[in-house]
Amino acid sequence: MNRDESTKNRVLLAAGPIFARKGFAQATVREICDAANVNLASINYYFGDKQRLYIETVILAREQRAEQFPFPSWSDETLPEVKLKEFVGLMLRRVVVMQTVPWQVGLLMREILKPTEACQQLVEEYFRPIFERLLRIVDELVDRPLTTLQRTQIGFSIIGQCLHYRFSAGVISMMVEEKRRQEYFDLENLTNHITEFSIAAIRNLHDIEAAQAETTAVSARETDK
Repeated sequence: MNRDESTKNRVLLAAGPIFARKGFAQATVREICDAANVNLASINYYFGDKQRLYIETVILAREQRAEQFPFPSWSDETLPEVKLKEFVGLMLRRVVVMQTVPWQVGLLMREILKPTEACQQLVEEYFRPIFERLLRIVDELVDRPLTTLQRTQIGFSIIGQCLHYRFSAGVISMMVEEKRRQEYFDLENLTNHITEFSIAAIRNLHDIEAAQAETTAVSARETDK
């Protein structure tokens, strides 16, 4: 790594925790430069402006999480149930469920909750490929073709379960005593629960659709009265 690359990387690593903690609007170029021990002109020289610095910091966060927790390689013989379990476990690891959050996760979660210009690139290069991989697993688990809406809703439901234990970690810690959290809310138990719950729902999709249709019909009859 040459001097320019080393300095640029130092700025990115200094910017990451600050952006994760404060967000784009509240973080200042000066405090980032102070943290990186570079002069103010470095931002324009290496990134052009603060916006580009932020976008590249988000990209770095995404790359580091992907490198730390890469997707497994599946053979043609790998069962879809195994694929889903490994997928869920990987998602939980990437968002550091029920644990201290590194700046990379904090920054990516901030983009989910309050999307900025950086989020579109994040969606296309990171979130969408992951989601499409999940939908292919869902397709393998069902015994009939699903509509686009059904596939999307099932996929979001699985991802939503994983993110719940990230975004609601503080509330969960208040609702569940520590001993039970340590015993039942660890990574392995959460992976098994989300996987088994999701497979059960997918396999009973006919019953769910029938129940939904009945609820709609009852509601319509009540409205007509």
